[in-house]
Amino acid sequence: MEVEMVLAPVDGSEEAMEAVEYALAVADRYRAGVHALYVLGEHTATAVEEDDDAETIARRGEQVMAGVRALADERNVPVDHSSAYGFSRRRLAQHPGSVILDVAESLRADFVVVPREPVTGHPDAVIEKAAEYVLAHASQPVLSV
Repeated sequence: MEVEMVLAPVDGSEEAMEAVEYALAVADRYRAGVHALYVLGEHTATAVEEDDDAETIARRGEQVMAGVRALADERNVPVDHSSAYGFSRRRLAQHPGSVILDVAESLRADFVVVPREPVTGHPDAVIEKAAEYVLAHASQPVLSV
């Protein structure tokens, strides 16, 4: 199996950061890169659309990505990142699972690592229910941790 790009969706939760560590291990094994996708939750996406507290939201995203970069530097794995809304008022079918798969396809990711988080209901835990959807519909191998 050839792996050049591993997709690691994150939402700032501990479970997502643990999944990043697995994504980095896979990337290290195959000499691949990692793309960290920061998935914004429903409340955050609405706040961005309404231009409410944008600086705080941007700082939170920067903190999450700084954590990802620190882990990547420990393994000397190249990492890049992007952000996406996990929900949309305009596209009712948009949810974290579909966003992850859309980004995986657009990046031509060879492997996806998703956290299999317990359903806590916490507004920052965006990827809670995405693992099942990604596992069922991904066209690339998926590791759910």
